[in-house]
Amino acid sequence: MLLTTGQAAEELGCAVTTFRRLINAGVLPGLSRRGVRVMTPLWVVQALQERAQAPVHRLEAKELGVLRVDAARQVEDTDRQWIGYASGLGPDDLLKGLRGWWRCDAASVAAGGVLPVTLSGYVVAVLTGLDTWEKGEGGRHAFPGAVLAGYVADLATPVKHVTASRQEDRNVADLLLGTRLISHSGGAIAYVATGNRLIN
Repeated sequence: MLLTTGQAAEELGCAVTTFRRLINAGVLPGLSRRGVRVMTPLWVVQALQERAQAPVHRLEAKELGVLRVDAARQVEDTDRQWIGYASGLGPDDLLKGLRGWWRCDAASVAAGGVLPVTLSGYVVAVLTGLDTWEKGEGGRHAFPGAVLAGYVADLATPVKHVTASRQEDRNVADLLLGTRLISHSGGAIAYVATGNRLIN
């Protein structure tokens, strides 16, 4: 059974534009076209419905930064060609497109130790190596030492690519990739409580 974009969004309880980001980012398998309509298999929508919440309580931080991105688009920057996420981008382009420049409290992001990247509320990539940052204009920051710990090519199954060299980073990427992580923010970076209480 195939669903229109509107039907799929209704099943997931999200806006059509939210579901369309997943289509545009190329993370949903089995899509087909009927005229101008994009059709999504019912099993893909059901897989997204059943996706577990990110187990952020298993992380050591008290609070976690979450980078909320759109489907990738080309930009004319000196240090990157793309901003955002698309499954067709290679690890180098993904890392360049995700490590900055974002308006955020850089110290809080670094304190979390890991930066999940979400697209329409699903974790599609994980960044680590956030210890250092650069400050730009308008309160924007970049994390030049960031490591792409992993990313997903297919969100429905999900197909994970764990790319970090450090085992600790690989573990956190495997833990978070493909899970659901809802966050709310007026900007690109949101902050979520993990439920942990750190004891000094």
